[in-house]
Amino acid sequence: MPANLPAEAKRKWAEVSAARNPREKLQLMQEFLSFVPKHKGTAKLCAQVKKQMAVLRREIEEGKRRKAGRGGPKFFIEKEGAAQIAVLGLTNVGKSSLLAAATNAKVEVSPAPYTTKEPVPGMLPYEDIQFQIVEAPALMKGAADGKAWGLQTLALARNADGLMLMVDLMQNPCGQLSAIIGELEKTRILVSKPKARVEIERKFIGAGLRIIVFGRLFGCTFKDVEELLKSYRVTDAIVKIYGEATLDEVEDAIFESTAYKPAIIVANKIDVDGAEANLKLLEAYVGGQLPIIAVSCKTRQSLEKIGEALFKTLDLIRVYTKEPSEKDFSKKPFVLKKGSTVYDLAKSIHSDFSENFAYARVWAKRLVFSPQKVGATFPLEDGDIVEIHTK
Repeated sequence: MPANLPAEAKRKWAEVSAARNPREKLQLMQEFLSFVPKHKGTAKLCAQVKKQMAVLRREIEEGKRRKAGRGGPKFFIEKEGAAQIAVLGLTNVGKSSLLAAATNAKVEVSPAPYTTKEPVPGMLPYEDIQFQIVEAPALMKGAADGKAWGLQTLALARNADGLMLMVDLMQNPCGQLSAIIGELEKTRILVSKPKARVEIERKFIGAGLRIIVFGRLFGCTFKDVEELLKSYRVTDAIVKIYGEATLDEVEDAIFESTAYKPAIIVANKIDVDGAEANLKLLEAYVGGQLPIIAVSCKTRQSLEKIGEALFKTLDLIRVYTKEPSEKDFSKKPFVLKKGSTVYDLAKSIHSDFSENFAYARVWAKRLVFSPQKVGATFPLEDGDIVEIHTK
């Protein structure tokens, strides 16, 4: 990522971030590029913005077709359940078969290549929660450069909470995985946890800028980060910095160009002769960097392991709530990220709970006695029961 872009470019990107209309955003991106000096340091940034523009153009074109009654694939899927997981893979690896066998979705399963033309969602149960599994149209070489519906599929992956990379154990699984990860990396979607991660959550005007560093800053100071954000008019946001982050990585997050997505690998056709040998090759190739679940969509072998793998990989916890006047707690948990606090739970329930928070009572096996009266910063763990009291 480049540093020290001209002030005009920074101001223009602030307008891009604020725009909601696709046509307006597209026009502003074009204007932004005109302010960016063309040299080696800006090449990656320009390429990424152009990819975003290509996606917007496709969205606008799809909108025209739908209005004209010609239909066209719909790529945005509203999130449901504990998390949205995009299933990515080359054609004919068994994505539709997986969705049919493991979820409630009604999908067309066909040996014909590229049968899936638009995303198909289904719900995968895991204990007392459900994951939304979305089968994406097949990736191919050149998807990140706009081939077929590649950019929309990759945009779906960027919007998802996690990814399921699916390979066929009988068709060079290492080559397939390499192709999938290659297309993801071209659009700066990472499946290996980076050394640094920066999340920018924009807030309403007047909320102010809050920077939280969970790791440490490398080669820059807290003031440098604050000045950089304000130079791009990021003045009302919560910025969370994980790991060892440089100023370039903070700037990268402003453009939302690099995204880390927790992922698991689902290796299909483990029931076929010769699959075990290819599985060993795949495991050696991955080197323990990502979890691998070997399954058979045909016989349903090991499909029950997918939910647990997703739960662990996404670092989720389930927290149960109890009304002060009730004896029993709710059997439907809130699903939060590992490391969440009582305040995060209160905010998830309703803004009134976080704004008027007084204290909470927590039941947990790890506590010496339960319930225990705690404050808003008390860290929660999977299985905790929480009773929130407001002012």
